[in-house]
Amino acid sequence: MPSALPDGDPVPSDGSLPAHALTGLGSRPFGFYLHVPYCASRCGYCDFNTYTATELRSSGAVASQETYADNVVAEIRLARRVLGDADLPVQTVFLGGGTPTLLPARDLVKMLAAIRDEFGLADGAEVTTEANPESVDPAYLAELREGGYTRVSFGMQSARPHVLQLLDRHHTPGRPEACVAEARAAGFEHVNLDLIYGTPGESDDDWRASLDAAIGAGPDHVSAYSLIVEDGTRLAARVKRGELPMIDDDVHADRYLIAEEALAAAGYSWYEVSNWATTPEGRCRHNELYWTGADWWGAGPGAHSHIGGVRWWNAKHPAAYAQALAEARTPAQAREVLTDEDRRVERILLELRLEQGIPLALLTPTGLKAAARHRADGLLAPDSYERGHATLTLQGRLLADAVVRDLVD
Repeated sequence: MPSALPDGDPVPSDGSLPAHALTGLGSRPFGFYLHVPYCASRCGYCDFNTYTATELRSSGAVASQETYADNVVAEIRLARRVLGDADLPVQTVFLGGGTPTLLPARDLVKMLAAIRDEFGLADGAEVTTEANPESVDPAYLAELREGGYTRVSFGMQSARPHVLQLLDRHHTPGRPEACVAEARAAGFEHVNLDLIYGTPGESDDDWRASLDAAIGAGPDHVSAYSLIVEDGTRLAARVKRGELPMIDDDVHADRYLIAEEALAAAGYSWYEVSNWATTPEGRCRHNELYWTGADWWGAGPGAHSHIGGVRWWNAKHPAAYAQALAEARTPAQAREVLTDEDRRVERILLELRLEQGIPLALLTPTGLKAAARHRADGLLAPDSYERGHATLTLQGRLLADAVVRDLVD
């Protein structure tokens, strides 16, 4: 949930959507994203729309954690009114942040119950929450599982203390691995560990140790992301002052190859450039919903939604978000209506990163020429190309952004 919001067109005060956006509603997968913007402290690399208690107090407006779940429930009810009476069983729910598990477990259960009451949950619905390893215990996880959560994603980032310290992560090394065991004991079949590679001061051996620790914990899903130094963060300021070095692209590529080798040897298969799972059932279906352009409603400050080619985003600050709902109006700040060309480009940008790739039919003549060149260079798989698809090879995954830029022309 990036902190910067784009410009856009005005949104009606009741949040109503153009008629064409509602056409076919229910024929596409539908999910909910719930943004919880609170953090105990701010990580130096984080550029997400998050707030500590101190930051909220210093802003002159207090958006209480104690009433936050009620605000989200109010937006869920608004979503039901806006989307009408279409049969829309929710296939995926994802709570992100921030740190959703800073709220009491009963609040997370309350928000899920509102979705179930207003829309219903599809059979086998995936319900995920992100969690900081230090913000949960066995009783908390058991309450979530009893309340309908089916998946939990822990922010591990690294197993090395000096790497965690540079990232301003405050959990104890070993705690994420223990969380996996506690989640399993609570009845969670699906557990993810998030890792970050390319932190200044991290060596290849540090990265291998983090992978070994994550794999040894036995989650059925691992996400591994390269560290991006975002403008405006404390980490960016330290790099600019020369306190920390920038990690070059070759190091990131080497770390990715180390991850692929270790995860593949342990039985994990990639299905998106930064995500691996042990089984098809272990994949994050909510993220797949994003990557394939389905429908979702994002509730919470700064949350983005997409329904039928219309995208909108909520007011960024928790106080502004709460005020809008208190006044019985939409918290949406602005929106955009995607053109057919916008949607074609987005399909290429997102779906090329997936295991199945994209249909070549999405490409323009210029894009097809670029695809042929990348196939010859070993970045696109020849067998998929012959089936009318462009699918990244391992080498292509390392250069995915460059390949995408060429194919969207």
